[in-house]
Amino acid sequence: MTAPLSISGIRGVLLDIEGTTTPIAFVHDVLFSYAKAHVADYLAKLFDDEDVRNDIQLLRAEHAADVRENRQPPLLAEPAGIESLTTYVQWLISLDRKSTGLKSLQGKIWREGYSEGSLRSQVYPDVAPALTRWRAAGLSVSIFSSGSVLAQQLLFAHTEAGDLTRFIDNYFDTSTGKKGDAESYLRIAQALNLNPGEILFVSDVVAELAAAREAAMKTVLSTRPGNQSQQFADQYESVQSFDELT
Repeated sequence: MTAPLSISGIRGVLLDIEGTTTPIAFVHDVLFSYAKAHVADYLAKLFDDEDVRNDIQLLRAEHAADVRENRQPPLLAEPAGIESLTTYVQWLISLDRKSTGLKSLQGKIWREGYSEGSLRSQVYPDVAPALTRWRAAGLSVSIFSSGSVLAQQLLFAHTEAGDLTRFIDNYFDTSTGKKGDAESYLRIAQALNLNPGEILFVSDVVAELAAAREAAMKTVLSTRPGNQSQQFADQYESVQSFDELT
């Protein structure tokens, strides 16, 4: 382990999920695969549910934008039916598209999987002890992920280490803004009633850290095993484990 990194003066910790609290492989190989495999059945059961219909409207608007931008999406029938919607959703999942409609629908599908016991979340071994430590120190802990707030809550409620939601005060998703925009981090600081400089943001993506730094937040790069190497990583302090944050 490298030398401990002091976070004195910090009042709030803001965490990314993929590659920070949770292995990227779990999100892509387990969660994404589950959503792909179950989207058709889920839509068939709940096609007329109001919340699902709202997701479908967002997906239809996104498909129209994909057509305008010549991204060559799969054909979406008019009116949109289950088969064509399923194909489009699976296409978006394959692209790891950070869209509100997709993330909202995925969260609902995962909720069913967690409820049935088909899904159990993975977090790194140092996550639960760190959350306990930070809570004892009086720090607020928040999550900022492209996954929906529902998906975030489900992930931390059903981990192999138990229900960790009791340690997490706030959740932010793409409805707050893009993770690569400084304005998103200013909104988060305002929502937390903290100065940006009192917040530490930890992520495995340099572009996100750059946006948070522009907003005057403190930043640390997560370099977990298996994470992709990042250009300009040497411009940021880094940790492989939350044990290194003291």
